[in-house]
Amino acid sequence: MRLGQDWLCPPARRRKSSFSSTCAYPRVYALLAVATLTSVIGYRFYNEPQLAVGTMAPQTLRAPANASVLDAKSTEEKRMAARLGALPVLMIDPTVNQRVYQSIQRMLDEGDTVRQISGPFPYVSTGTLSTAAQSYLRQTSKAEWESTIATVESTASRLPVSAAPQAANGRELPSRSSQQLAILELQNQRRAMSEEDFSALKRVIVRARQNYAIALAELSSSTDGVPQLYSPAVLQLSDTEWLDTKVKVRRALERILTQGVAPGLPSGILKDAIRIQMGTDLPANTLPLANTLLLSAIEPNLVQDQAQTRLQSEQAAQAVEPVMVAVRRGEVIVDQGDTITQEDFVLLDHFGLSQRGINWVGLAGFAALVGGGVMVFLLVERRFHPGFRRRDYVLVMLLVLSTPVLLAIGASTTTLPAVGLLVSSFYGSPLGATVAAFLSLALPLGMDVGSRHLFASSASSLLGAVMAGRLRSREEIALLGGAIGLTQGLVYLFLSLIVSGGSGTVWYTILMASVTQGLLGVAWSIVALGISPYLEQAFDLVTPIRLVELSNPNRPLLKRLAAEAPGTFQHTLFVSTLAEAAARELGCNVELVRAGTLYHDIGKMHDPKGFIENQMGGPNKHDSIDNPWISANIIKKHVTEGEVMARRYRLPRAIRAFIPEHQGTMLVGYFFHEAQQRAKADPALKLQEADFRYDGPVPQSRETGIVMLADSCEAALRSLKDATPKDALAMVNRILYARWQDNQLVDSGLERAEMPRIAEVFVQVWQQFNHQRIAYPKAIAAPKPSTAEVK
Repeated sequence: MRLGQDWLCPPARRRKSSFSSTCAYPRVYALLAVATLTSVIGYRFYNEPQLAVGTMAPQTLRAPANASVLDAKSTEEKRMAARLGALPVLMIDPTVNQRVYQSIQRMLDEGDTVRQISGPFPYVSTGTLSTAAQSYLRQTSKAEWESTIATVESTASRLPVSAAPQAANGRELPSRSSQQLAILELQNQRRAMSEEDFSALKRVIVRARQNYAIALAELSSSTDGVPQLYSPAVLQLSDTEWLDTKVKVRRALERILTQGVAPGLPSGILKDAIRIQMGTDLPANTLPLANTLLLSAIEPNLVQDQAQTRLQSEQAAQAVEPVMVAVRRGEVIVDQGDTITQEDFVLLDHFGLSQRGINWVGLAGFAALVGGGVMVFLLVERRFHPGFRRRDYVLVMLLVLSTPVLLAIGASTTTLPAVGLLVSSFYGSPLGATVAAFLSLALPLGMDVGSRHLFASSASSLLGAVMAGRLRSREEIALLGGAIGLTQGLVYLFLSLIVSGGSGTVWYTILMASVTQGLLGVAWSIVALGISPYLEQAFDLVTPIRLVELSNPNRPLLKRLAAEAPGTFQHTLFVSTLAEAAARELGCNVELVRAGTLYHDIGKMHDPKGFIENQMGGPNKHDSIDNPWISANIIKKHVTEGEVMARRYRLPRAIRAFIPEHQGTMLVGYFFHEAQQRAKADPALKLQEADFRYDGPVPQSRETGIVMLADSCEAALRSLKDATPKDALAMVNRILYARWQDNQLVDSGLERAEMPRIAEVFVQVWQQFNHQRIAYPKAIAAPKPSTAEVK
């Protein structure tokens, strides 16, 4: 329950006259709502063609004149298909290119590092040893190396100098031929060199073998990706070949990236592109390494050019020729009994032969649908939010009508997200969801509205309606607005993908439309959040959010109360604690009870010293007045003055109701008793009980009734010091019984059986405020300082 005063308690618990007048409102409002909503939303039925697309022609219809008519619907459908079918425009992303260049450079640097470990190659002059022989001697096993040296040194003096066998292409020979080649070349150098020079050559070969072994170990043990890119073959390349490979790889990469790599390009096509770009520039032994490097570095660098894609899709749409339907005078448009097509309907409507008029059957059916929706709304209202005021019906009607009115004036969006959010935050989630569901069902039947936008708006509206009623701050509403926008955008995207089928679709067009829908959902949430305070003021609403804001102790009126009447403010806080606990126990509106209690005694600021809690042990003002009639008027005046202050500070009526109703028509007992004593002593004094009773009214809701009881028990509970909970409960029950017997709760909706529950809650709160504390010994409480501490 969200509203205050006469609309808070269930109708069954209110006075009969109030119930009768309240029940009369929904009938009148239901009829007005059905008539208004049917006329506004169902305007399609007012000028509906009887010979529409898909209907059967009752007779043969001919064209009364020559005509060429634009088929706007078919034209727009073809243009939309052209927009969705246009191919995206791609452009090269320089950031991807930069990343690829950095990646290939990192790979080449890794190759340089490994080759530096292995040392230069060839490691001696090719005039001394051929490249093939140097390669064999560096990588052969230790046993073969020792065998080769032993053979050379044992036979060098007996063999003549001979030419070493060479491979046809100058590259390595088979293993045995490589060994024979190395032996022959070493034998020749053994005979041609001095013993010292040959020993130096052997030391160079041994050092090259050691470096090669270290490089191989580095390749096999590296964990930074080198084993996946490089094999020992990279060490077999000469320095010139390696340098040439790096240059050719960079050049091929630049050509490939300049041409562009599209996302999703099959790896086979990419391999063919690399092979073509590399051509025959590199020897066969370096091509696999170059291909591996390029395949590892290259990634798609083509992205969609959004501006050009949008421009191209619009150009494709504008290039679609308008669909024109031509007919000659006397030519048959449609034969009797044939089904009317879109082309036939365009001509019939142009010549006024489509028989437009009021579709009474359709309008009656739509009115029945609207009537059912209104009845469901009233049932939900009676169940979850009984006691709507006239202004509440007016506000809901205005919010509902905002959606069809906006569509009727040609807007391409709906207010559904704002309507669901506002109705839910004002009157609760059940009513908000009911309104959102009704509009989602009625709008497509009675108006021409895009299905995708309507479904997306309906989904976001239902989300807002379900969630908004549970929120307690405008910050949470703002966050909900983001969720509403996200829901609307995602639903629109999902529906667009289903409709388009994903074939040849311009993703950018669909994505941008979905983003636009999401922004519209957020925008309507912002609108709802912005206008809600104004609607709360204009229609005197008390939402949970507004009640939380009104309960802020930094509100101007509460700050004044704390400063000018501090005793009353403390009294108010204790009463609020009692009333909140009881309201929570009975399932009442706790936020309303809290806010109403904080303001119920603001009228005491007109004369704070006239109330005992603000005298702070000083002289009692009423002792100097010495007139019970005047004193009673001072006490009673805090109600009327409080109402004046509440109106001046524009407090909601539901909050203002707590000011007079928490006193009801109770008797100012102390001064009435004093007046009785004086009247006995002086018979000339006329004593009327009405002079000492508050003007009322008595509590009209369960919430104000609870506050009356809490206010009555507060002073009595504070006065108890050493009483047991049983004694406190007995005293509270006596006070509650007195209020019941005084007919103060007759219109509140509180039942006699609930009084013991309220009393128990009050005593529990009292016990929490008056819990036992351990008495500290005097020595512990104020220990004597030591001499060192004094110094």
